[in-house]
Amino acid sequence: MTAKLYCFGESGNAYKAALTMTLAGYDWQPVFVDFFRGETRSPEYLALNEMGEAPIFIEGDLTLTQSGVIQMHIAEKTGKLMDGDRNEILRWLFWDNHKGSSQFGALRFMMNFLPEEKRPQAAIQWLSGRAQAALKTLEHHLENRDWMTGDAPTLADTACCGYLYYPEPFGFERTNFPAISAWLDRIAALPGWKHPYDMMPGNPADRA
Repeated sequence: MTAKLYCFGESGNAYKAALTMTLAGYDWQPVFVDFFRGETRSPEYLALNEMGEAPIFIEGDLTLTQSGVIQMHIAEKTGKLMDGDRNEILRWLFWDNHKGSSQFGALRFMMNFLPEEKRPQAAIQWLSGRAQAALKTLEHHLENRDWMTGDAPTLADTACCGYLYYPEPFGFERTNFPAISAWLDRIAALPGWKHPYDMMPGNPADRA
């Protein structure tokens, strides 16, 4: 049975789930979510996910939401991407949800996808400082290692990289973070890797 992932190319959270399934060799297909035209607020979508968010994973009678939950489900079913210290993998998975993707995604959205006249400059300035602090934490962690938690890629890697391949500016310049940049190259060299805009359907006209 082929799993369905409700997703769209601009979503780093959906990319984390899509990348995890792809690298784990899990059979899945994308279902396009028209986020920028309000699909996640529709009654039909809210019936699938009351939080009104992407991604949604559906396989048979199983419906899962939240990227971390989907990632864990795939790892447990396939036995892949969990080599090493489970607690350390989960520590970085949760760090990303709280300090990484949650800040990178919100900042990127405000700086690129809101109409320019509606971009909250005070919030952007504050969140930019938070995002830079998170990037420095990630850079320091990766300075003397190839992967986030051990000798092989894990869910920690597929989580923490989620927003870092996108071209839209949010204060992340790869030249300023050489350890992160080298790590992103290592992930991109893994069999099956694709850029989020190639892995999931999107709305090119809605990108900045």
